[in-house]
Amino acid sequence: MNDSVGYLMSRVKSLMTNLVTQRTQEELGITGTQASMLFMIAVGKCSTAAELAREYGIDASAVTRLLDRVEKRGLLSRVRSIEDRRVVRLELTDEGRALAERLPPIFRSVLDQLLDGFTPEEVGFLKSMLRRILSNYCETAGGSVT
Repeated sequence: MNDSVGYLMSRVKSLMTNLVTQRTQEELGITGTQASMLFMIAVGKCSTAAELAREYGIDASAVTRLLDRVEKRGLLSRVRSIEDRRVVRLELTDEGRALAERLPPIFRSVLDQLLDGFTPEEVGFLKSMLRRILSNYCETAGGSVT
C-alpha cells in the first residue's frame, strides 16, 4: 500500500465522492457531483456555470453537460440576467430546493462514517492541516480557495 500523502489524500477524496454518490443515487437519483453543484447553487456560493467550473476545476463544457441533465430533471433553470444579457444565472426550482435541503444530512453522515473514532481534537487538527495545504496553494498560485 502506498503511504505517500498525495496518494492518501487522493484515496480519501475518491472514497468520499463514491460514498456521497452511492447515497445520492439511492436516495435522490442524482450523482454526487450533481448533488454538490446543486448544494453550491442553493447556498449561494455559485450562481453561474462559469463559477461552478472554477469551483470544481473543470471546463465549462463539462459543467454545461452536468447542468443540462439537472435542468432536464426539473431541478434548476437558467435565467438570463436583466443587467447583462451575456450572463445566465442558475436558479433552483422548487423541486431543486427541496432536494438541496436533503443534502446536508447525507454529506454529514458520510463524513461521520469516515471520521468515526476520531476525537474532536483530532478532527480539529486534521482541519487545520487541510486549511494549511489550501493556504500554501493560495500563496504560491496567487489565487484563493474558498
